Amino acid sequence: MAEITFYGVRGSTPCACDSVARYGGNTSCVVVTSEDHDPVILDLGTGLRFFGLDRPFDAPFRGTALVTHLHWDHVQGLPFFSPLLVPGARLDLYGPTQDPDGLEAAVRRFVQPPYFPVAVDDLPGDIVFHDTPAGSFDIPGAQVEAAWVPHVGPTFGYRITTGGVSIAYVSDHQQPVLGSTDVDPEVLDLCRGVDVLIHDAQFDDLEFSMRSDWGHCTVDYAVEVAAQAGARTLVLFHHDPAHTDVRIDELLVGARRLAAERGVEQVLAASEGLRLEVAADPAAPAPRRDRDPGSQPAAAGA
Repeated sequence: MAEITFYGVRGSTPCACDSVARYGGNTSCVVVTSEDHDPVILDLGTGLRFFGLDRPFDAPFRGTALVTHLHWDHVQGLPFFSPLLVPGARLDLYGPTQDPDGLEAAVRRFVQPPYFPVAVDDLPGDIVFHDTPAGSFDIPGAQVEAAWVPHVGPTFGYRITTGGVSIAYVSDHQQPVLGSTDVDPEVLDLCRGVDVLIHDAQFDDLEFSMRSDWGHCTVDYAVEVAAQAGARTLVLFHHDPAHTDVRIDELLVGARRLAAERGVEQVLAASEGLRLEVAADPAAPAPRRDRDPGSQPAAAGA
């Protein structure tokens, strides 16, 4: 058994207005927990702050962060992660090597004045940086696979195997062209047969036609990746900041219709506070939703 909790689900920039309140406006941050290991954090967007507020302070934090890339919407929450303000805390941060000086140097450049009031070394807790090549590696209690994903700049997708379940996280994924069914072989291998695929779904067709080189994909392409990979459950993620709750509802209806045609068991749209309990038994029902604040409309099940 593993649990997936969504703390930030937007792409590009955080947004805050009534029209996005149901799905939420914080940027990418997803946390995987299991009794087998400390929390595994997927990306460090502004949602990370809210994960920090959920953490007890009775013991120093221990956890692992798997960062896909260093665009602002995936790292901006790091200096606001309150557990790092406690001495003895430790965050192991994995991510693709950055030219020319490596991952640690790149992060230190934006967590320091004048971009932020304090530097990495001023935080009472410790951040341990791991320049990570593509391939498999172990963290305590889980196995991780990192693979290159087409985007803008060096970008990973991750696959986590823990508690007998598999979770793939492909937050930013460049679709080749509008209507394409071609999927990068490394991405397909990463996602093959996973219980849950969390995938970029930033654009509709019209938006993609105007922003085809921005490094993202359409909702339909996310379904295509899930279908070709044989993923059980697809979670639409990295919502465009311009997409209101109503617009995401509409995109979800279309995605579910297409997924039914393509043999994908379940499609959800990520919302802040959405929690999935994923069972290890392959014969078990698709992941159960919990703490979902009304973000999956009843009509979308049609």
